[in-house]
Amino acid sequence: MEHMTTTCGLRLLAAATEFQARLSGEFAAVHGLSLNEFLLLLHLERSVAKRLSRVELSRRMHVSASTITRMAAPMEKVGLLGRESHKRDARLAFVVITEAGRARLGEARVTFAKQAEGFFADRWTDPELGQLAELLHRLVPMGAKGLA
Repeated sequence: MEHMTTTCGLRLLAAATEFQARLSGEFAAVHGLSLNEFLLLLHLERSVAKRLSRVELSRRMHVSASTITRMAAPMEKVGLLGRESHKRDARLAFVVITEAGRARLGEARVTFAKQAEGFFADRWTDPELGQLAELLHRLVPMGAKGLA
């Protein structure tokens, strides 16, 4: 018999995969965004200065800096992101969210909320959702810059 932590880990991965699948199609069709592009915009919007270095974005999103570069380039071309140089070190550049990026993120948030409601509403009560949110929060390492 599998150890309970293995079972929990597998169920968490299965649930995450199911939720991502529900989001991905609608994000692409309605908003022209991948789920990772949505998360990138969300990280930028939630940052104090509304900008982050590619290295910091890569840390927060658990991907390589080159992945961030590949994601950001087309988003810059369509005006969702911009670049900003560091005031004292021109070698350091920041990725910034633009007004168009904020608008697209706002629209995508509505879709995210609708999908989350559909994913949880028929299975969980509000108190259970509160408990689930607290339990999932424990999985995030102390000091980690998460989204929730």
